[in-house]
Amino acid sequence: MAALDRTDLRILAVLQGEGRITNADLAERVSLSPSACLRRLQRLEAEGILTGYTAQVDPQAVGLGLQAFVRVQLTKHESAAVERFVELVNGWDEVVACYALTGDMDYLLHVYVADLQDFSRFLLDRLLNAAGVADVNSSFVLRTVKRSAALPLTQWER
Repeated sequence: MAALDRTDLRILAVLQGEGRITNADLAERVSLSPSACLRRLQRLEAEGILTGYTAQVDPQAVGLGLQAFVRVQLTKHESAAVERFVELVNGWDEVVACYALTGDMDYLLHVYVADLQDFSRFLLDRLLNAAGVADVNSSFVLRTVKRSAALPLTQWER
């Protein structure tokens, strides 16, 4: 785990909420000179703590009206079967996140599609045709209560 001080944490917290902030504005917000702030940013990037900058897009605005969580159980758990499944998942644009799980299901997929017909195509043509898939259980999102890509950095302040 990297050694982060309070200033590093403040930089990360600001960037999680405002990824397009200028270095000058960021420096002012965290009480640093612009050059010192830039050096810290470069160090955070070089150490792999700050891994990129992205825009958050409203799914509805781009025609992705249906969101689902799909639990997947594989028939085999040998490395070749797992690697093949992971390779397939990484090629499916509909899957925005995939997590390996403990418990009775092996993976949790977070899926965005246009509508139920689109989901049906994804499920029947891709997921259920994937070699090694034994069981699938889907849940559709009725309403998003909270959505954030920001990590909780407050535990570092303790």
